Amino acid sequence: MAGKSDFMQKMTISVTDTARNFADCVNRAHYQNTTFVLLKNGSPVARLVPDSEKVCAGRDLAAALAAAKLSEDEAAAWHRDLQTARKLLKTPAK
Repeated sequence: MAGKSDFMQKMTISVTDTARNFADCVNRAHYQNTTFVLLKNGSPVARLVPDSEKVCAGRDLAAALAAAKLSEDEAAAWHRDLQTARKLLKTPAK
């Protein structure tokens, strides 16, 4: 059995095709490190991702920040960095 690739592939697939090929999609996510973006009526509605993909949900980030012991200067610097990053982000292409 080949090892997992470090390269993450991303594919779009309809919800209907996902249902018809679910076992294959799961195997490709696991063995080929493929992420599937599931489309319903052409719009993304969900993702099927390999368990190895690192994801940080907003609530996880909020919990980590609440637990962080930042000085006032560190907190201000973090806030400035966050504002800068938000300005640099671009809306994802559909």
